[in-house]
Amino acid sequence: MTQLETAMGILMKTFDTYAGSEGRKDTLSKAEMKTMLEKELPGLLKAAKNQDEVDKLLKGLDFNGDSEVDFSEFVVMVAALTCAAHDRCCKK
Repeated sequence: MTQLETAMGILMKTFDTYAGSEGRKDTLSKAEMKTMLEKELPGLLKAAKNQDEVDKLLKGLDFNGDSEVDFSEFVVMVAALTCAAHDRCCKK
């Protein structure tokens, strides 16, 4: 597989690992999303000044307002964080 295909596979596997531990298997609940962020993006949570910022992030990801994050919403979050990290790296 190419690097991009591998990256796509990792995104899918990561989502599937955390989705469905409670409730629906095709979405991340608030608790599942928090667990995923703690384990997969710990620096993001450490950078947040308080829990309200994390809650705001999670709420902002829920585009359809169902109180869960589906795969499309998850991918948008990863893409946005990747763009932010890329911009930061390029500006140094």
